Amino acid sequence: MADNKPVALVTGGSRGIGRGISLALASEGYTVLINYNENVTAAEQTKHMIERMNGRAEICQADIAAREHRELLLDYCMENLGRLDLLVNNAGIAPRKRADLLDMDEKSYELVMRTNLRGPFFLTQRTAKLMIQQLKNKMIPRAAIVNISSISAYTASTNRGEYCMSKAGVSMMTALFAARLAEYGINVYEVRPGIVETDMTASVRKKYDPLIKDGLYPIRRWGQPEDVAKTVAAIVRGSFPFSTGEVFNVDGGFHLRTL
Repeated sequence: MADNKPVALVTGGSRGIGRGISLALASEGYTVLINYNENVTAAEQTKHMIERMNGRAEICQADIAAREHRELLLDYCMENLGRLDLLVNNAGIAPRKRADLLDMDEKSYELVMRTNLRGPFFLTQRTAKLMIQQLKNKMIPRAAIVNISSISAYTASTNRGEYCMSKAGVSMMTALFAARLAEYGINVYEVRPGIVETDMTASVRKKYDPLIKDGLYPIRRWGQPEDVAKTVAAIVRGSFPFSTGEVFNVDGGFHLRTL
């Protein structure tokens, strides 16, 4: 049943950075639609965490790489929650196997690009049209889109090139939609996390622990999902009304060039 609370759709919202964002948005007064692909248990846990905060959340399984799943996701949102004020494109995958750039196969490339770039692009395209119609019909007061990218958008990792290219594409996607949607008052932002402690980075913990300790970036600790979530929360409060296409680095200062 619809209510007057704004609605946020968080793709990959069940765990890791997505869970952190979902919880933060619930704290900001959003009803959260938690999208997940495979781990229904994690999605249900995140939903229960929000409900314990006296918030409201729903879960919906969808593989954003598939067109019919993207359509199902938005249809579910409108049929069950009645509106969509915010899209957070967070879902993403790493290559199943890290391979040297010279050995990367097309199957890995296509899987990562479908999930990390093509899916978010076409989900955003359809969501933008939906938001424009809602704004014209005065169903919602404002709308926004937040894309979660990565420092891999500009940092070359030659053993996971497909991931880097997908995140670089998300950065350009942000710029394109920011330019196209500004006339409708829909601001588009990019949040660019650094090395964050999640399931995805668990396998490289031994590699990064000493690098971080030795000053890989100025703030010498692992990033946490909550660090990214706080940034998204600040954005959706409407604190940056005269900014669009902006990149928010949440990377411990990794983007700084220091000597």
